Amino acid sequence: MFRPEEMVKIEVITLNRYKDGLLTYLHENGAVEVRELNVKVAQRDSPNEYHRKAASYSITISRLVDFLRAHKRKGKGSIKEFIFPPERKKRKYKYEGIEKLIKDVEEFLSKVEPEVKAIEAKITSLQTEIERIKSDISVLELLSSLNIDVSYLRSTDMLEIVVGTVDRNRFKPLLEEVSKATRGRVVVVSKELKDRVLAVFVFLKGDYEKANPILAKYSLERIEIPEGEGTPRELIREYEAKLKEIEKDLEDARKDAEKLAEKYYEDVVFYKELVENERDKSSVLPMLARTNMTFALTGWLPRADVTKILEGIKRLTGGKAYINVREPSEEELEEIPIKLNNPGWAKPFEMLTEMYGVPRYDEIDPTPIITFTYSFFFGFMLTDFMYGLIVGLVAALLVKGHKKLNDGTYKFAYTLLISSFFTMFMGAIFGSYFGNALDLVGFHVPRVWDTFENALVVLQLALAIGLAHLFTGYTIGFIVKLKNGDKKGALFDQLSWMLIILGIVVLALASGSQSAKLTGEVIFGIGLVLFAIGEVVNNKGLAALLIISDFFGFVGSWLSYARLMALALATSGIAMVVNILVQMIWGIKFLYIGPIVGVILFIGGQLFSVAINSLGAFVHSLRLQYVEFFGTFYSGDGKPFEPFKAKREVSELEFEA
Repeated sequence: MFRPEEMVKIEVITLNRYKDGLLTYLHENGAVEVRELNVKVAQRDSPNEYHRKAASYSITISRLVDFLRAHKRKGKGSIKEFIFPPERKKRKYKYEGIEKLIKDVEEFLSKVEPEVKAIEAKITSLQTEIERIKSDISVLELLSSLNIDVSYLRSTDMLEIVVGTVDRNRFKPLLEEVSKATRGRVVVVSKELKDRVLAVFVFLKGDYEKANPILAKYSLERIEIPEGEGTPRELIREYEAKLKEIEKDLEDARKDAEKLAEKYYEDVVFYKELVENERDKSSVLPMLARTNMTFALTGWLPRADVTKILEGIKRLTGGKAYINVREPSEEELEEIPIKLNNPGWAKPFEMLTEMYGVPRYDEIDPTPIITFTYSFFFGFMLTDFMYGLIVGLVAALLVKGHKKLNDGTYKFAYTLLISSFFTMFMGAIFGSYFGNALDLVGFHVPRVWDTFENALVVLQLALAIGLAHLFTGYTIGFIVKLKNGDKKGALFDQLSWMLIILGIVVLALASGSQSAKLTGEVIFGIGLVLFAIGEVVNNKGLAALLIISDFFGFVGSWLSYARLMALALATSGIAMVVNILVQMIWGIKFLYIGPIVGVILFIGGQLFSVAINSLGAFVHSLRLQYVEFFGTFYSGDGKPFEPFKAKREVSELEFEA
């Protein structure tokens, strides 16, 4: 706790014949982050033909998965399934090397791919035909205003017939110019359609070349005449009948695709995961070095996993491996990957730390601290017992349903669950139960403070909490810098602000005591002097300007904690408005409209208030951690631990290590 997982460097050299087995073992365990080897006496490794096939087959199978998923029977998608998602069953695969895996994949594809592609091609063809028929029907509906046999609108050996639409304002000049160019040898049939004109131009073959540029000049949108004979209305009936037949064929084809999805979807997803993991496994090959007989790899792993990994390597290689495990050097400090290491009660809150950035190896992990401060700030801002109860019930259900998955929903719900307890506690302190709802119905609600009547007290409390939060941050920064040998930074950047905050606290608590007041002024003065000296040392010529800027920056950060009071007031205010509206409507006795609408408004309004104020509490509590608190001591510049790890959702590898 408070420190990232201890990491060590591992270096392995062994024979090439153990490469596939060793990489598979490390990939399945997911304990080592493989790093690139920089050696001049050996060459880089590279994927072989089987690795390239795995990459190719992953693309092929992904297409099959996409098609079958689109035609798979959809589940009910109920709220129950969202809260309690079913756990996906894992299917075992006995791994006997990449060559055997590729052979199994090829055998599977030779059976499944032709079936899927055949039905896919059939569906695509039918969909294309349907779109073509619909397009033809649209054209025929347009032509129906002319009521001319469609066969008369097609060109002949002697005549060129052009059908199209043109802007109404351009039709007359177009007609005049075409008549002039063809010396009147043109027949035109037209029909006005709102702001456009549907026109049929009939030219002699010899005159068409003269008229064609003019038609283009006036932006005539040509219409391709559908096949068939008869009036447009007659052809529409024929096309619609044909459309129904093809749509029935498409429905049958989709049912066939649905059967294929039911038969093969789970298998296709299974093999997709196998080949994708094999493809990802081969991605580290260029990081390795090899000779004709041997290969070498290096990487980082947590100290806690060293014994297990070493035993596995020795088993796989029969002891024929050089293994070196060493402590990181000073020069490697910045490149050490960070794996957070927190107890179970704080682990889900690692998500919040990682959203900002993980600590460097020589920094403190703030996760255990923000587990408390984030939850407390959330509760202070939401500050309503019933709101906290609603958030807590929803969060508890999600935690229970998603715990086995340990996914993002579980982690987020866990943070809300812890925050809900603080919300209920603060709600009891302020006597807020759906705002002032209980007061309005005549209950005497005990409370320590009222958010509106004691707003100044709430503001003072928020600012006091802010000072404590900032002081904690500067104290942590002081300890970290002192431990890392940065005595100047500890003294001028951290201790100075610690003394300034202590001085402010002592002065605030002096209560007329001259000795206490003098003590506060001395502490504040020493801190201010250290701060000024630090500005001069760090910034030289800009010190005078930055002394003012940085000091007021601190004041701004401190005042930012007033948002605790502001959001607490906002929560109470919105709840109060809902309650007042309900009270106004409740008095309408006609057909019980008042009580019925009042209940609906109360439930809907309060749920809206829970949602909007919970969102505000989430965002602003995070801001106080990320901007104000982390700004006092934390960089978040560490590199997250990215282990060489297989992704297993539906497959489980049986592998003899």
